Amino acid sequence: MTATSETVHTEVRDRVLVVRIDREAKRNAIDPPTTAGIGAALDRLDDDPELWAGVITGTPGVFSAGTDLRAGMSQTERGGQYGVIKRRRAKPLIAAVEGYALGGGMEVVLACDLVVASTTATFGLPEVQRSLVATCAGMFRAPRALPLNVARELLLTGDPIDAERAERLGFVNRLVGPGEALEEAVALAQRICRNGPVAVRETMRVLEGLVADDDRTGWELTLEAEAVIRSSADTVEGVDAFFERRQPRWTNT
Repeated sequence: MTATSETVHTEVRDRVLVVRIDREAKRNAIDPPTTAGIGAALDRLDDDPELWAGVITGTPGVFSAGTDLRAGMSQTERGGQYGVIKRRRAKPLIAAVEGYALGGGMEVVLACDLVVASTTATFGLPEVQRSLVATCAGMFRAPRALPLNVARELLLTGDPIDAERAERLGFVNRLVGPGEALEEAVALAQRICRNGPVAVRETMRVLEGLVADDDRTGWELTLEAEAVIRSSADTVEGVDAFFERRQPRWTNT
């Protein structure tokens, strides 16, 4: 493994770049150095003509719990939030998920093209439980990747779904046993790499073009919601309650 930051490591397997978030003591929560590391790794995937596909994963116990709320969110120039959310990619990226993929972690998964998950995986967008909203495309990518009512359930309750349900709903492409997600994701990436890279690239371009208008609208609406949230007293209370490990006391303001 090669480090792109203290918390992000990469490995090349034939034509596949594996990107690992390695901050398990913090549940792989993404801070600015981790964002920079993911961004650098995916820049390499974009720019190296010898790499034809990528896999992003976490550690054996957790994929990612999302933003490190103490450190705050950061972006990269080419990738946007977490170095991946707004990235325009010509090469497929597969999420290999063990354990929790929550909040921003779920939004990283939603930014990928395919999902491999072990039976330990759990997917959720719990932002509303802190009087926050999913600001990294979760509010418009979840309804595309999941049935609309299931996306509503995740976004409005904040409660997660397990890997078996996610697979039944078509969100997870491959469901495997504990500890097997990374190897299965690499195998899937290598399967893609057996195809013509120009054809894969053009397929990626068309698929992205199909949702480009929806993405523009989604970002506009998300920014409007984020502006409201930032001025809300309940948002301060929700974050305070999270750090103080207590139930929030909402005031609806």
